[in-house]
Amino acid sequence: MSLPIFLAFLLAFSVVQSQELSPTKIFLLAGQSNMAGRGGVNNNTWNMIIPPESTPSPFILRLSADETWVVAHEPLHKDIDATKVCGVGPGMPFAHEVLAQDPNFGVIGLVPCAIGGTNITQWAKGSDNYNKLVERAGASLRSGGKIEALLWYQGESDTLHQTDANMYKERLYNFFTNIRSDLNCPYLPIIQVALASGYDSTLEEIVRAVQLENDLPNLQTVDAKGLPLEGDNLHLSTPAQVQLGKMLADAFLNNFPKPIQ
Repeated sequence: MSLPIFLAFLLAFSVVQSQELSPTKIFLLAGQSNMAGRGGVNNNTWNMIIPPESTPSPFILRLSADETWVVAHEPLHKDIDATKVCGVGPGMPFAHEVLAQDPNFGVIGLVPCAIGGTNITQWAKGSDNYNKLVERAGASLRSGGKIEALLWYQGESDTLHQTDANMYKERLYNFFTNIRSDLNCPYLPIIQVALASGYDSTLEEIVRAVQLENDLPNLQTVDAKGLPLEGDNLHLSTPAQVQLGKMLADAFLNNFPKPIQ
């Protein structure tokens, strides 16, 4: 961590250390590795370069693996996607952009839940990932606040096999319907990301077509296609993650301007 970033973290911590950390606006982050964040990761090593859009702030918190609110910092998913090397993701740039556009938005709470390498069947109702998402969503509300939206970036692993790509729409929509039901929020805003990459170009386009259909209520899609990738041609680079975070913020603020009861 560079000295300016470290000093920013100390400043953020000093502002909140004597207060009980509690967000007013909560966002769930789920999916696979590009949501968990691989920006700056090459050859299983993170370069530890943190852009200004991802610096700590006393107005941006994260729910840790032990379900405690702490000042958020990169890598946001380090203790969640714990078996992988995490880097910069879209969560911090998203929160910074929301606050930049609406300084009176309130304290943001980010709830990281993404797990790298997971396909959509591993997020089906009753699966470990699904249950953990529901559990962490519930834990995020214990000190107050309101879940504003689910940010979802997943699908690369469903471009490995034809059957998974063909079944993607049914499985994805079941996931969205079930998570809204189990969170007791039938109109929960969901902002999903259409794939920037995949393992098979033909199957990637099948999955992307589903993601771009956007035919569920309170569902918005941002398209990551064309954003720069790391050397593996699968994961978004740090600049791409910053741009994606801003796109997600625009989608949220422009389409969900008022709290949905």
